[in-house]
Amino acid sequence: METLNKKTFFQRMKGNYDLLFFCLPGIVITFIYHYIPLYGVQIAFRRYSPRLGMWGSEWRGLDHFERFFSSAFAPQIIWNTFILSLYALVAGFPIPIILAIMLNHFRHRRYRRVIQSVTYAPHFISVVVMCGMILLFLSPSLGIVNNIIRSMGGTPVNFIGQQSMWRHIYVWSGIWQGMGWSSVIYFAVLSGVSPEYHEAAVVDGASKLQRIWYIDIPFLIPTAVMLLILNCGSLFSIGFEKAYALQNPANLGVSQIISTYVYQMGILNNDISFSTAVGLFNSAVNAVLLLAVNWVARRASGHSLW
Repeated sequence: METLNKKTFFQRMKGNYDLLFFCLPGIVITFIYHYIPLYGVQIAFRRYSPRLGMWGSEWRGLDHFERFFSSAFAPQIIWNTFILSLYALVAGFPIPIILAIMLNHFRHRRYRRVIQSVTYAPHFISVVVMCGMILLFLSPSLGIVNNIIRSMGGTPVNFIGQQSMWRHIYVWSGIWQGMGWSSVIYFAVLSGVSPEYHEAAVVDGASKLQRIWYIDIPFLIPTAVMLLILNCGSLFSIGFEKAYALQNPANLGVSQIISTYVYQMGILNNDISFSTAVGLFNSAVNAVLLLAVNWVARRASGHSLW
């Protein structure tokens, strides 16, 4: 082991060149699609004009960032993005873990496969179709929910138009759509736990809850911590498509987030440099959060990405 640790990086790679070639396609794709486009980040610091090109456009420094932070919309947009992302993370992160534990302890294999299929299926519904279903089900005039309310003597409710309900609809519909697929990795971890642990616990008189607490959860913690770090690293990168599809003038006060604002300013208003600056700020915040959460996780639990 000491000899292995003394070897340099290139010496270790020389002895494992087959593994390097195996990783090479992923490295090339990552470099092409994630590192080469960093060249365009300078648009955020210029007054970009397609006619003048990248280098011919006027250099403006931090003007676009100052414009964003001094605008009346910035605090509300940042707050909406943070609250919606945090709500989705806090409410959605533990549910796949709970689902995986429940399925792991469900002994009827035939029904377990049915439950898995039913919970996985919504993941394959496109975002646009999902938003169309939400709008149709919650429609004040034609929606199933409001028809039930009307049949019980109540007054139809415009759920999507009410700001107090919009975040709940966004988050819980997303949890329903993604919990089955997100539980796959946890279920795989639990499948790798040796049955001997549970057999020994049963012999010692442990209940099912005690077996979950002292056997399943410790095995899940490393995977859960890594996924939590990754989720926190993309906290401000909440999806654009769903928020934009469910957005209307009535709920704009809570549904206008950074990604929809970037689309509005960059595509609709053709202010490319300003929208790039806002997007760069969003990415910088995500990078800081990723580093911070990784550091906290390493200090608190001993598990981290690096």
